Parts: sequence; structure tokens; C-alpha cells
Amino acid sequence: MLSTTVDTVIKDTCLEMEKRYEIVFIEIGTDKDHIHLLVQAVPTYSVTQLVTMIKSLTARRVFALCPEVKKQLWGGEFWSSGYFASTVGQHGNENMIAKYVKNQGQEYKKMYISKIQQTLF
Repeated sequence: MLSTTVDTVIKDTCLEMEKRYEIVFIEIGTDKDHIHLLVQAVPTYSVTQLVTMIKSLTARRVFALCPEVKKQLWGGEFWSSGYFASTVGQHGNENMIAKYVKNQGQEYKKMYISKIQQTLF
């Protein structure tokens, strides 16, 4: 189960990434033991590069600021090896993807919504 502190570290780290990379976190949410990220990125990043960057930087920051987390994890891995990724294009839209993500868990809690998202919907 993720703590409020870990949730905040992940959210803050994601928002710091926006300043350094050409990505925008449209929405960040949690659901007990996992994180939901709705991300907009330039097409120069592959999905694998984007996910690897987000997982790497957030895990490193969580371990640095919340060292007790590493002790709680089997093998010290913060993120699982899998992920779900979908793109917005001809047959999908951002609203559909956001709805899908929110319906994957049981207790979705929205931690952040970008100003871009607020003006779109």
C-alpha cells in the first residue's frame, strides 16, 4: 500500500520532470498499491523510453526520500516490469483513456490534474 508521503514524492517528481523533458502529466492518481499517470509527450520519445524514464526517476527519488520503502519490497524493486500504454489517435481520445485508467482500480484518488486538462474538459 502506498503512503501519502510516497504519493507526494511521486507526484512532485513527475512535476519536476515536466520542467526538464518535453512531457506533461495531464493527471496523476493512486489506487491502493499502484499509480495512474496520464501523460502527454512529444513523439521523439518512444513509449518504452518514456515509461523507463518515469519509473527510473520516480523510484530513485522515492528510495532517497523514503528509505523505509525499499525495506518493505521484495527484491527492492519499486515498479513492476509491466505497464499499460495507449495513445490518442484516430480511434481513441484522451477522455476515453482517462476513463479506462480510472476504472482499473477500486479506490482511485486524484492527486493532480493539469491546467491543460481543466481547460479541455
